[in-house]
Amino acid sequence: MPESLDAALTEVRALLLDPALTRAVAAGRRRGQRPSVVRAELRPVALKAGPRLQISTSDGVRPYTRNVVPGAEADAAVDALLAEPFGNWHVETTGATLQLRVTKSGEAQVHRATASRPAAGPDGHDRAKEYLLDPGDPIFTTIGGSAAKRRQVDAFLRALAATLPDDLTGRLRVVDLGCGNAYLTFAAYRYLTGRGLDVELVGVDVREDQRQRNSELAERLGWADRVSFVAGTIADAVVEPAPDLVLALHACDTATDEALARAVRWDARWILAAPCCHHDLATQLRARPTPAPYELLTRQGILRERFADVLTDALRAGLLRAHGYRAEVVEFVDSRHTPRNLLIRARRAGTGSGTGSGGQLSEYRRLVDQWQVTPRLSTLLDDRPTPPDGA
Repeated sequence: MPESLDAALTEVRALLLDPALTRAVAAGRRRGQRPSVVRAELRPVALKAGPRLQISTSDGVRPYTRNVVPGAEADAAVDALLAEPFGNWHVETTGATLQLRVTKSGEAQVHRATASRPAAGPDGHDRAKEYLLDPGDPIFTTIGGSAAKRRQVDAFLRALAATLPDDLTGRLRVVDLGCGNAYLTFAAYRYLTGRGLDVELVGVDVREDQRQRNSELAERLGWADRVSFVAGTIADAVVEPAPDLVLALHACDTATDEALARAVRWDARWILAAPCCHHDLATQLRARPTPAPYELLTRQGILRERFADVLTDALRAGLLRAHGYRAEVVEFVDSRHTPRNLLIRARRAGTGSGTGSGGQLSEYRRLVDQWQVTPRLSTLLDDRPTPPDGA
């Protein structure tokens, strides 16, 4: 429920000046207002001169950092930041986490969580925090999700955290393709705004009833002005403007190809897609003779299916590289949680990076020609890369 903004900011102030503060981030802007900086981060630091409150701000071009003395100087600096019309505050202490978002009407939407003491490991020492987004976070009371799903989502967020630059600031447009029940959609919004980013997130699913359900959840969370949902196919749903970041968690079979193709056409800066089942190339392999000397790879059905999985994702990564991305295939969650535990992670490369070189295109084409397969992603991109002259 919305709360008084003044009361919420008073609570934020108390946490910012609490000796137990570990980190705080302010970002975004309130409706019709603009802060003098796009992002501010506060954390305690220990210097030779004594403890200080470090305040790092960014105007979107360059950062500025200063260390203020606890007491009157820190009080004044914190009050100045609280007077800025930031749209979001995320504050962490050793005992609590507070997330404040200012609604369009100027009220405060506040989520609070109490930090529990980590369980002791076999050596008697506290174990490190196990989750990036605590499974006890208040959003799960609203959106639900099994323990297994929460672990998958948290693991996906860890891969996302490793992909985005640490100094990323400002607005971030995100699309979750094939979002289903939107567990990842809501968790990603929670995590990204916690990093101080100004996030606009769209979830796409083919089912209208899912769109309605997820929209109602966004309303209940107080995020409806920043998290929206569209009913439509991954290939054709209207999403404007184009996103910076594209997510797809377990889109079945060639739906993953549709998500990757859409991301490439959008020229998205980052892509994270965890494939699900791989039927397309497996069907093609069954229908064609296996090239020598690889008959042993496909003679047994189980081996052929697993090889088709590997071949599919290898060719997907190859096509992304051919289209100017640095792409890799990584394991994002332990296989005991889900056998579909691979993630295709891609970042749009800058000019002169070497991606899309003739050698890479030749490597991709030789593999496709040898196995006589047609990757669905290649068809969707209307593209079968050919090495340039002389390659």
